Amino acid sequence: MSHTPHQLAADFPELAGRIHDLKQSDAHFARLVAEYDAVNETVHKAETDLSPMDDLELEARRKERVRLKDEIYALLTR
Repeated sequence: MSHTPHQLAADFPELAGRIHDLKQSDAHFARLVAEYDAVNETVHKAETDLSPMDDLELEARRKERVRLKDEIYALLTR
């Protein structure tokens, strides 16, 4: 599959090493990243019409992606 936009390492390249380290050492962080990746993949597939969904559902998924990304960023920068 092609590059999926909004991947954490691409959005935060300066924190890629920290992302990797925390995924290995912090189970909560690893779970958040896995959840973010799943939601991001769902949004990407909907946006590219590989797996369409209605606008309200897509908007809800986008908001969930932002919420997760904010939580992940807060953990990365603490």
